[in-house]
Amino acid sequence: MLNRIIRFSVKNKLAITLFTLVWIVYGSWQLTQLPIDAVPDITNNQVQVITTAPSLGAEDVERLITFPIELAVSNVPGVKESRSLSRFGLSLISIVFDDDVDVYWARQQVTERLSQVEINENANTPSLAPVTTGLGEIYQYVLRTKKGYESKYSLADLRTIQDWLVKRQLLGTPGVADVSTFGGMLKQYEVAVNPARLKAMNITISDVFTALKKNNQNTGGAYIEKGPAVLFIRSVGLTKTIEDINKIVVKVNNGTPVLISHVAEVRPGSAVRYGALTMAGEGEVCGGIVMMIKGGNSSQVIGTVKARIMDIQKSLPEGIAIEPFLDRTKMVNNAIGTVEKNLLEGALIVVLVLVLFLGNLRAGLIVASVIPLSMLFAVAMMNLFGVSGNLMSLGALDFGLIVDGAVIIVEAILHYIHSSKNSRTPTGSRRSK
Repeated sequence: MLNRIIRFSVKNKLAITLFTLVWIVYGSWQLTQLPIDAVPDITNNQVQVITTAPSLGAEDVERLITFPIELAVSNVPGVKESRSLSRFGLSLISIVFDDDVDVYWARQQVTERLSQVEINENANTPSLAPVTTGLGEIYQYVLRTKKGYESKYSLADLRTIQDWLVKRQLLGTPGVADVSTFGGMLKQYEVAVNPARLKAMNITISDVFTALKKNNQNTGGAYIEKGPAVLFIRSVGLTKTIEDINKIVVKVNNGTPVLISHVAEVRPGSAVRYGALTMAGEGEVCGGIVMMIKGGNSSQVIGTVKARIMDIQKSLPEGIAIEPFLDRTKMVNNAIGTVEKNLLEGALIVVLVLVLFLGNLRAGLIVASVIPLSMLFAVAMMNLFGVSGNLMSLGALDFGLIVDGAVIIVEAILHYIHSSKNSRTPTGSRRSK
């Protein structure tokens, strides 16, 4: 078989030349499509289910939330194992699937099982974690106020800008799985009830909760036909300001409406804080972490995120700046730069050794041409099997092993040519043995 390949290659030089050119063009295009990262992502194939229950202890979370969910997803095809963590107000379940299972199919199966689970009324609806991995945190930034604007924006303002302006625009970026917000103060409106007034007006806390819930929503109705036109009926009841909340009717006593303002004080507030984000010892800031979709090209996604950040900066209020403090581009460039330098130096050393030992420049270059051709073929196979170019996959290339076969063949050919020349007489006839 090998003799036939060699014979065909020798007799059809034009076809081999064209095939090599096609190989080079296709391999070069595959090289541009190769996902580049610093290190390989060894995270297993998993789906995480997150459930919050602010009023439940760890034991109740395990008994009422974690165990029913684990039981419901235990019979999903392809599940290898499941791990859970139950803490005060939080249930986290990691469901590990086989490596050949499609992650989106796995998420669909888990979602179908979750719809069959009866969750405790004190818990929120279970949700799935984003389709990302432990190495998916590719870009981190903070929102800071510029000099001269410190008194204009509070931590609540920074958090609001992050959640409603920056995060929403970043979520539409290709390759971004989610954006997690840290720091700042989550803006809320607090209704501070006065117990003495509640008792004096014969009102309970439940009445206040019910009034706030029912009077903070929009409802739709039917429609009224008026000639050729149709008038739609709609009730707008969403509260927008503190004054709107104060005017909500809690109860009617003897024909007199009792408003929220009669029994409570409505004021701006913030959600319960479990931590803070500081930077460079200059006080608190608000920031976010951009997480990449599993299997994405980190270099390409980071470039897209940077371009989007520049556009978002133009839409921010005056005095607010987005300042990145962790960018994986530098780490990726350093790692790939190291690999490129080592590969280039290794290739040059191999070429030099080949030329010296073979004693023929043309033969050495022919053998050395196997290195880039093999590299292009390896890149095409890496794209086919979903292997990214990183410090491990590219650094494992051994040029000595790559050119071994070519060295043997070329050396044999040189030996044959040299022997043939020495075996001929000066007149062109062969010597008798």
